[in-house]
Amino acid sequence: MGIPVVNLADFNSADPNLKAAFVGQLGKAFEETGFVAVKNHGISDELIAELYQHVEEFFKLPVDVKKSYEIPGLAGQRGYTSFGQEHAKGFDAPDLKEFFQFGQEVVDGDPIKNEYPENVMVNDVPPFTPTLLKAYRAFEQSGNALLRAIALYLGLEEHYFDTHVHNGNSILRAIYYPPITSEPKSAIRAEQHEDINLITLLVGASADGLEILNMKNEWVAVTSLPEQIVCNVGDMLQRLTNNRLRSTTHRVVNPPKEKWSTPRYSIPYFLHPKSNMSLACLDSCIDESHPKVYEDYSAGEYLDERLREIGLKK
Repeated sequence: MGIPVVNLADFNSADPNLKAAFVGQLGKAFEETGFVAVKNHGISDELIAELYQHVEEFFKLPVDVKKSYEIPGLAGQRGYTSFGQEHAKGFDAPDLKEFFQFGQEVVDGDPIKNEYPENVMVNDVPPFTPTLLKAYRAFEQSGNALLRAIALYLGLEEHYFDTHVHNGNSILRAIYYPPITSEPKSAIRAEQHEDINLITLLVGASADGLEILNMKNEWVAVTSLPEQIVCNVGDMLQRLTNNRLRSTTHRVVNPPKEKWSTPRYSIPYFLHPKSNMSLACLDSCIDESHPKVYEDYSAGEYLDERLREIGLKK
């Protein structure tokens, strides 16, 4: 399936017509599909290649070395999370993956720094941590531009999200799906789920497997070109817009048997606001035809609830 493609350079251009067209294209894609491919996203090919290289180097480390970067009590929000710890909401079987998470680095004296645990520095792969930080900042910039377009589409002031996401609780996650060595109990590497956050940006993947559930309730493989990133709506944005923008269900399936020996790497950036942002449905998204369907929550309260549901927090 070729998902809708938008050109972020149009939004960042000085041409108001190109900018307006981008806003309409992005909003329409998020209403109808929930996923979009973004070209000219501002994350360089060189940085992406460097990122995947060091991610692969990290996951090839011995298990006991990787486990030295697993910090109890952080609910997987920083550092390494070993194989089989996370499961999708509503499912008991663990996903067939391990991952490493890197979070916000507050450098401007904002007191919110006290809310965030320190990032875990990986000494065994010296370029790993600085490359994660460089990629995090690039994703942050692209994601913020996409949120400005979303704000305009929703009839909000363009910079509505800016203060909520500045020093927000966003996460860069490097995921490793190991090779399959015996007949799996399920055809699914990562069970169907929706993302927790506002929007997710996904740069490449070393193997196919991503599928989305379309409007006809059919699973469809998602493909994007190498120079594109995939962006999708998360549950926080769905709540905020009272289901106007839908958080699309997606999953990762196992490869065909002849490719079982192939591992899969994937690096999503989960764009979160600060914990105190209200996710109360926007007044502009509520009317007689669309009554309010969600309770008022803060982003922090919602994240905490979801981390418990997926088994990362007790």
